[in-house]
Amino acid sequence: MNQNPILPGFHPDPSIVRVGEDYYIASSTFEWFPGVRLHHSRDLVNWTPVGHALTRRSQLDLHGVTSSGGVWAPCLSYDNGAFYLIYSIMRTWTQSPYKDVHNYLVTAPDITGPWSEPVYLHSRGFDPSLFHDTDGRKWLVSMQWDPRPNHPRFAGILLQEYSEKEKQLLGNPRFIMQKKRLIEGPHLYRIGDYYYFLLAEGGTSWSHACTLARSKQIEGPYETDPMGDFLTTGHDFSYPIQKCGHGDLVQTPDGDWYIAFLCSRPVGLNRRCTLGRETGMAPCHWTDDGWLRLSNPEAPCPPVTFTTTLTQGDTEIAPPAFSFLNNPHLQTLRVPTDPSWYDTTSRPGWLRLRGRESPSSLFDQSLVAQRWTHHRMRAETMLEFEPDHFSQMAGLMAWYDTSTYYFLHITHHETHGKTLALAWGPDVEFTYEEVLAPLPSGQPVYLAYEVDKDALQFLYRISDGAWTRIGPALDATVLSDDFGKKLHFTGAFAALAAYDLHTQRATADFKYLTVTSKENA
Repeated sequence: MNQNPILPGFHPDPSIVRVGEDYYIASSTFEWFPGVRLHHSRDLVNWTPVGHALTRRSQLDLHGVTSSGGVWAPCLSYDNGAFYLIYSIMRTWTQSPYKDVHNYLVTAPDITGPWSEPVYLHSRGFDPSLFHDTDGRKWLVSMQWDPRPNHPRFAGILLQEYSEKEKQLLGNPRFIMQKKRLIEGPHLYRIGDYYYFLLAEGGTSWSHACTLARSKQIEGPYETDPMGDFLTTGHDFSYPIQKCGHGDLVQTPDGDWYIAFLCSRPVGLNRRCTLGRETGMAPCHWTDDGWLRLSNPEAPCPPVTFTTTLTQGDTEIAPPAFSFLNNPHLQTLRVPTDPSWYDTTSRPGWLRLRGRESPSSLFDQSLVAQRWTHHRMRAETMLEFEPDHFSQMAGLMAWYDTSTYYFLHITHHETHGKTLALAWGPDVEFTYEEVLAPLPSGQPVYLAYEVDKDALQFLYRISDGAWTRIGPALDATVLSDDFGKKLHFTGAFAALAAYDLHTQRATADFKYLTVTSKENA
């Protein structure tokens, strides 16, 4: 394994499965629609996006879901000719003592679908996974949440049988284990004489880790690995890849074992991870006494050396070849695309967005976005937009969530007419620069920004004019899980957006969106 992360950018909580010679990974998508991103590989190194599992509002209703809520920690598995996907929908603010979380199961005959309507499972905790035993029985495992003061919030791992015929859980859940540390993300396997639990421990930040427990009976009791954490970078904060944990195991046809896991790459003096939580891969092996160990514990996640072209399925695309139709890298915020606000037919070759609610809205934003996958990168678009009111805005965003973003946009000023403005909302502080550059009517405007690790700079040009820097140099690292006091779980995106707080009718036409690497430029 010579490349990491294998899925750069916002691809957290990987769940991996092999079917024949094909490997598939499902990753969390939180408030982004469609839900649960899927990738395919034949060699565990090169990964291609193959769409999403949750593509209908009947499967995934994110309307009003809090930032960093939505789809948490999917579990992808395969049995007897069908794919199974377990997922959580978190509807509560992440720092609330309560967790309004609902867990569901969907199935499909092929990784590309069609995926079924969801079967409701339970609401007592998050990170569930489905285990298919060799005797044909199926078991759901998940952590349970306890909101009471003076009780462990991560209140242990539960096991409960699932009836595929009845499409429901059977009997009462069985308490399996509890630890002093936070334990979540359980995956259950049967390997040799043992049932093994792979657990995520220590929270999802710098002390994140993977541990094992085993038993010869599925109900336990389970003994824990005497080594403790077998995968973590919490002991070495100088390592370029951090936060390693929340893993899932896969065996190759040749009998080799690998673990896919969550990781992050900090940048800048503040050590913030603008690319969010990514997916790494490492080889491992079983010892003679039946415990899993990394094959190279000194470098659990060797860092990747990127070329100037986006890798792992993120192809660098020249603007004339770009299409908004069926692009696997694009996602929308909380809501599916709808002809009432997302239009690729009225003006072929363009994307027309109708302005709706503000960047603060948890409901109906007209926003289309693509992940950042490199620390040095450029996002660019060209648009045509003729606003007639200051509350009509359209442009290019560096986006983290509804309270943290940078937005260079065309708008209208009562004195200056059509103009460029810049808004940003790093957490609770909102800043707005009204008139950065007056713009001529009836001409296309090109907008871009360049990111160099912890620095972000916007640029613009009119028609065939020269690119000009606009606005101050900005701190790119605020667009990260690590900025502010809230719990964050996603990553930075390049976004096209249109807002109309005046009539809800103004439209902006975008010709393309490109997100390209400048790693070796």
